[in-house]
Amino acid sequence: MTAPAPTLPRTATAGPVRAGLGRTVHAEWIKLWSVRSTGWSLVAMVALGVGLTTLVCALAAPDLADGQTGEPVGAFITWGLLFAQVTAVVLGALVVTGEYGTGMIRATLAATPRRGTVLAAKALVLAGTLFVAGVVTATLGWLGGNAFLSAEGIGISLGDDGLLRSLLGSGLYMAGLGLFAMAAGLLLRSTAAVVSVVLALVFLVGNLVVLLPGAWGEWLTKLMPGNAGSRIAMPEAFNPVLLEPWTGFAVFAAEVAVLLAVAALVFTRRDA
Repeated sequence: MTAPAPTLPRTATAGPVRAGLGRTVHAEWIKLWSVRSTGWSLVAMVALGVGLTTLVCALAAPDLADGQTGEPVGAFITWGLLFAQVTAVVLGALVVTGEYGTGMIRATLAATPRRGTVLAAKALVLAGTLFVAGVVTATLGWLGGNAFLSAEGIGISLGDDGLLRSLLGSGLYMAGLGLFAMAAGLLLRSTAAVVSVVLALVFLVGNLVVLLPGAWGEWLTKLMPGNAGSRIAMPEAFNPVLLEPWTGFAVFAAEVAVLLAVAALVFTRRDA
């Protein structure tokens, strides 16, 4: 009678653990808030947006009440976002270019080889952060500026046409602008280049195309990213030729989506 052959212990073989979207979002959230630039950018957004809106409303309120300016009162209530949007561009660029500058992008892709997951996580964290910051900035700016408008009898209440949409729209516009800068960062990989190009497109080119002759100038003015997207953040617009708020934001969202798609294609094919 022969003894049974000993059975060798079965060893478990585990393949490489792939981080899912949830873990990647958590990692991107930690990375975003572990650098000082995030806090300083958001503080600057609130300071510029709230401070400038309050200041401009305080200075313009008497003339607006007398009808001397000829400008709509609602156009002033989120005026500070004109400059606060610079911080959204900077933060959007740094989300990507900061990692390329330090070489951390290699560690990120080693931990999460699926580049589409990395890009989606970065976009979700950035857009969520900027949306909240944009809404908070616009709301505080309205509270500060409206105090001076109300003192002159021309205040804007939350139930007035377009105000609630503009407060939420400020968050949407900031989120979209940050994603636009993030996409440009994937293409250019340089913070200075991204900030220069995006701000030139929003501020300079967006205001110069109106000088083109005929309908070309008018339509290009409407379709420029900054002009199309920012309209949703204003109860009333200074420029009467801009698209309607939701129409303009739809155009802006499409432009952001196209640039993100191009950036994602380059990101998946180019070495880190």
